[in-house]
Amino acid sequence: MSNPILTPELLELLDSGDRENLNEVVEAVHPAEIAEFAAALDDTDVWRLLAMLDQRRAAEIFSHFTLERQVELASGANRRAIARMLEDLPHDDRADLVQQLEPAVTEQILPLVAKAEREDIRKLASYEEGTAGALMSSDYATLRPDLTVAQALDQIRYQAPNKETIYYVYVVDDVHRLIGFVSLKDLILGKPAELVRDIMHEDVISIEVNADQEPAAHLIEKYDLLALPVVNGDRKLVGIITHDDALDAIRQEQQEDVEKLMAIGGRHAAGEYLRAPAWTHFRNRVGWVVILAILGLVSGFIVQSFEDLLMQFAILAAFMPMLADTGGNTGSQSATLVVRGLAMRELQPRDVVRILSKELFVSVMLGVVLATVAFGRVVLMGGGATLPEEFTLVRIATAISIALGLQVVSATLIGALLPLGAAKMKWDPAVVASPALTTVVDITGLLIYFFTVKTLLGL
Repeated sequence: MSNPILTPELLELLDSGDRENLNEVVEAVHPAEIAEFAAALDDTDVWRLLAMLDQRRAAEIFSHFTLERQVELASGANRRAIARMLEDLPHDDRADLVQQLEPAVTEQILPLVAKAEREDIRKLASYEEGTAGALMSSDYATLRPDLTVAQALDQIRYQAPNKETIYYVYVVDDVHRLIGFVSLKDLILGKPAELVRDIMHEDVISIEVNADQEPAAHLIEKYDLLALPVVNGDRKLVGIITHDDALDAIRQEQQEDVEKLMAIGGRHAAGEYLRAPAWTHFRNRVGWVVILAILGLVSGFIVQSFEDLLMQFAILAAFMPMLADTGGNTGSQSATLVVRGLAMRELQPRDVVRILSKELFVSVMLGVVLATVAFGRVVLMGGGATLPEEFTLVRIATAISIALGLQVVSATLIGALLPLGAAKMKWDPAVVASPALTTVVDITGLLIYFFTVKTLLGL
């Protein structure tokens, strides 16, 4: 959201060409806030603003625009202006931007970028989306193991102005293989004559460049890292993933899981809703909806098969919605807990026996409570129902409540089993946790309901 007070002030300074005062105003405010304020300006005024600022500050502000806004600005800007901007943007941010540009625009811009930065952009942009390589930055500091602490500090002073972070410095050998790391604290507290190899940590937590971004983010979260080194198959250091990029990845994965829980396919990137046309949203949703609608016909067939029972005991139809809702709710609770456990690496498919034992115990207790509620509901509110002479309302209530209790146990166990089975088959547990669960629980619930009632009533 733009600031309605500062935006006119920015425009006034822009119109007057007062570069000095403009820079004073901008330096006094965080770049993220300036980016919000500038959101109210059109593309031309944004570029006028950036052109009047120090290039470093301009790049900081530009990096805080949304990726969608960056693409708009880059696509319509003077090609030399965006080329200079790319040279000063964080390495991972500029690679993300180039990946989103139209190929024709990219081909016009990249030749204008300095050779070293151009090669870096091409390299980072070449990694598949969703991998550690696509998330990493090549902007990191390194040291050789044979340097003294005093020499290492001099090296860091030289490297620091151009690096994203220097709190972790990675130690590499002659062929750039990662062999350890030192923190800035280690170097400050070390003796000047000590060698880096003597104070470095050799047990480096790292991730392979083609690995999925989700485990990379979880490693940073688990070990409270400020940055995670990324290596290739030869253990050569190729980049780092910083904690802020890990947070973005976790947020993206959470969004993806939420959308998959609702049976929405396609890409699951932030900012896609308004950019994507209605046809894309339709295509992402229609597949699962049609499949589940076809499976839903099975439920209708089951109800039709027990039409005579419903004609004889019309009261049974009144409690079918309660049966479906209760089964869906308890199954979803179980599935949600298991999916979360799998996502957080707390659970594994091999834990199936322990998980089912726990869920069985919980479901039996839930079943007793809900069966009691159902019994009271039938007895207290079913008095107006027409029943055959040989059947009492209490007998009907007993059959319905037992069926409901069995449905709760069944739905809970199914809710745990489906995501575990999906994880075992290397599928995404979130895909089956909600849409497939609802349909399966409806089908099994109706079968349990009618067969239980029919058996207990001796029909």
